[in-house]
Amino acid sequence: MTDKKTVEIYTDGACRGNPGPGGWAVLMRYGAHEKELSGAELLTTNNRMELRAVIAGLKALKRRSRVRLTTDSQYVQKGVSEWLPDWKARHWRTAGKKPVKNEDLWRELDEAAGRHEVRFEWVRGHAGHPENERVDQLANAAIDRLLAEGGA
Repeated sequence: MTDKKTVEIYTDGACRGNPGPGGWAVLMRYGAHEKELSGAELLTTNNRMELRAVIAGLKALKRRSRVRLTTDSQYVQKGVSEWLPDWKARHWRTAGKKPVKNEDLWRELDEAAGRHEVRFEWVRGHAGHPENERVDQLANAAIDRLLAEGGA
């Protein structure tokens, strides 16, 4: 379990079609306090929505914090823990010398994470993890709201 000085952040992204309308969501918990954030975009990808959620959660923190960030995205998990240092060293190029996809969001995530002490954890999606299920529902509700407002 997390100590009382750690902010817990749970994130998820969803997309209907890839690309297609997408949503992202964040559940933040500090002690007994919880906050939910969500948003949607009309034409996006699942990976962009996963990144948007992480960025939104980290940027919502008002002061430097110790964070446990839980995601079901291996793209985010591996990106942060394995790929990001190499991409930066290669001036945002992959090992195959191609431009990094979603470079704009990876740069934003790198900057936002740098303001905090962040530990990223991966959980399997759609496997009954309560907070992951909750942010999945919130991300899909954000897509529903966008489409109901005439976004499609």
